[in-house]
Amino acid sequence: MLNMATTDLDRFDRQLLAAMQSDATATSEKLAETIALSPSAIQRRLRRLRDLGAIVRETAILDPRFVGNPTFFVVALQVERERPELLAQLRRWLAAEDHVQQAFYVTGEADFILIVTAPSTEEYDALMTRLVSENANVRRFTTNVALGVVKRGLMIPIAED
Repeated sequence: MLNMATTDLDRFDRQLLAAMQSDATATSEKLAETIALSPSAIQRRLRRLRDLGAIVRETAILDPRFVGNPTFFVVALQVERERPELLAQLRRWLAAEDHVQQAFYVTGEADFILIVTAPSTEEYDALMTRLVSENANVRRFTTNVALGVVKRGLMIPIAED
């Protein structure tokens, strides 16, 4: 993967990235209707954007009601020591855990903010017990249970020139 600065993106790249965030299943023909490029030019640009790492992954956003209506938890996690090797171990653990949807290394009182989903509070408790037992550097964590979802997504606003 190459390092690509936002200045390397032209107007068409930005439009294409915005459109793909909105609907990654759109065909090049459908994208060509809104972006002033031919379908083949759209395909070439998409291939280049994927190769460069601007498009990391394409995924489906599911309606939780169709997959068991899991509970969402927002977790503030604190570590004992911020030694690089201990943080790397924790990052690997979090990245490998399917129930951890998002993990942010942050400033402030917490060291990490996690978005976690689990089928029940009992399964969430078992996951967090395993997190603490397998990561001795975890000092403590606090949990907020999501009572409802107002917005869920990963769209990054893209400024057009």
